[in-house]
Amino acid sequence: MLQAPQRTGLSGPTLIRLLTRLTDADVQQSRQSLSDHLSQWLGWTDAIALSAALNTSPPVIAPGARLFSSAEERECVRVRTTLADAIASDTAATAARRVTPGTAPARAPAKKLAAVLAEDEFDYSSFRQRYLSLQHTMETSIGNLRSRLRGMVAARNGEWTRLAVVDAIMDRALLPKERALLGAIPKLLQTHFDRLRKADEAARAAATAQAEAAELADPADAAAQTDADPGAPAGDAAPASPEPAAPPPPPGAWLDTFRADMRAVLLAELDVRLQPVEGLLAALRTS
Repeated sequence: MLQAPQRTGLSGPTLIRLLTRLTDADVQQSRQSLSDHLSQWLGWTDAIALSAALNTSPPVIAPGARLFSSAEERECVRVRTTLADAIASDTAATAARRVTPGTAPARAPAKKLAAVLAEDEFDYSSFRQRYLSLQHTMETSIGNLRSRLRGMVAARNGEWTRLAVVDAIMDRALLPKERALLGAIPKLLQTHFDRLRKADEAARAAATAQAEAAELADPADAAAQTDADPGAPAGDAAPASPEPAAPPPPPGAWLDTFRADMRAVLLAELDVRLQPVEGLLAALRTS
């Protein structure tokens, strides 16, 4: 089984640690605080709007907004479950057209099977497209849920309305940066994809070379040579046969590894995207 290199010592969200491990990136722990990072990401217009929201009286929301209840809790669970199921089913669907050892004809030659796998799956573009599609689905579903919860927070009036205004400003201000950072993930995963593929090719080449060497040093040939010349010096005896050739990796095993890693990254990204929703939920539960 092909595995990504292990790295330790980096703390932070699961998404960051996963990408660091899978891409073998030498990432140093940032010494900047979260507030320092945010100050670099906010534009001057966002800073003015945020200052006004924090230093002026919050607006009064007219009554009539829907109140928070267990129905919203269930809706949040439903959105998370639906997105997680979509990630699991969609990453599995990338293998739907791939010929696997279980679905290929029993007598299909290994080289022919490997060629089919290479033709169908060595192109990363399908994985990239599916990742981008799932990112769009997450952004839309979670954005709608966040807006709904924000409206319920704002309806409490007073400091709750201020919290909702601040959340709206931060959502609008950080969305471009969020899209840019998360949009870079498919490119990072391509590095992992290419490394797994090359490692599989190297393992197959080594197994083939070992098998060919074993055929050239067939013990039956050595025995026949000894019988033909029994007086040959002991030093001319045929060398001992090499160790049995190691079998090559199963066709497509590296793709199964990549799909599992891609699914783990998507689920970690889902957790990051849901953090603002969890914060609004926490506020609603305590109010």
